[in-house]
Amino acid sequence: MRKFLIVLLLNSVFISCRPYKSTLEKPNQMTYSNFRNSQKSFTSKDGIIKYIDKGEGDVIVLLHGVPTSSWLYRKMIDDLAKNHRVIAPDMLGFGSSDSPKGYDIYSEENHATRLLELMASLNIENWTHVTHDAGGLWTWELIKKEPNRITKLIMLNTIVYEEGFKPPIRFNRGITAKVAMWAYRNGITTNMMLNGLFKAGLTKNNLNKLDVEGYKKPLKEGKTRAMYYFFSQTCNTLPVYDSILKSLNIPVLVIWGETDEFLKWEPQKERVTQDLNILSENIHVIEAKHFIQEEKPEEINELILNFIE
Repeated sequence: MRKFLIVLLLNSVFISCRPYKSTLEKPNQMTYSNFRNSQKSFTSKDGIIKYIDKGEGDVIVLLHGVPTSSWLYRKMIDDLAKNHRVIAPDMLGFGSSDSPKGYDIYSEENHATRLLELMASLNIENWTHVTHDAGGLWTWELIKKEPNRITKLIMLNTIVYEEGFKPPIRFNRGITAKVAMWAYRNGITTNMMLNGLFKAGLTKNNLNKLDVEGYKKPLKEGKTRAMYYFFSQTCNTLPVYDSILKSLNIPVLVIWGETDEFLKWEPQKERVTQDLNILSENIHVIEAKHFIQEEKPEEINELILNFIE
């Protein structure tokens, strides 16, 4: 009874309680199964990390956030890979990658360490780095460890400072957060959570069942430990990277969804622009919300390629 009451309480934090309704599937649309079949495997010290490795040339890394995976970039990868080598990992605990027991294994520092291990295994010394959402925190940790690996940085609605950080939920560590994760992976609130997430994160939710499958399946497979760490620890005490950000001396491109409810540009734009020494012509606030890769993939790719070239 206690679990049932807690689940009901948790349901109220999400924006919509209506069942998910999908739009029509598109002809020749990629399925999540096909996407997974195209992934490669890297065995880190903590578990297997799945990743896309496509194309040739200078390297672009596409880093997702929470609770997504490299599936978020599926509409962008092929075009970017026409003249570049694209690496898009599922970080440990997300997507197709392993989800080992424990929680601190999913700290920002450990995520950064594993990403560096992956790049070392691929003999990639330097790359252009694209980051979204919590991927920003993993990126700042990576730069802290290896400051000269990233040659160009592209920020897509990513976590930088507390002023712009408005997560949809925050939990304290313990039974309430664990019950929430249990409900997500057991189908009790999975659809409700995703429906609320996309309603808040997209200007218009045009995702169909095949689109949603790539977000839903990892949750139903039980991959919620990394989410637990993020929502019960990171969200409550956001790591501070002021000195790391101010020390950056690389070109930075910002592409930000103007009406993002989770990560807001306006409250932090002056601080971010000044600390990262971003040129005004490299700041693009576009008509979109949080999941800009779903809403404006072609526009984002064009901005990225122009910036690189």
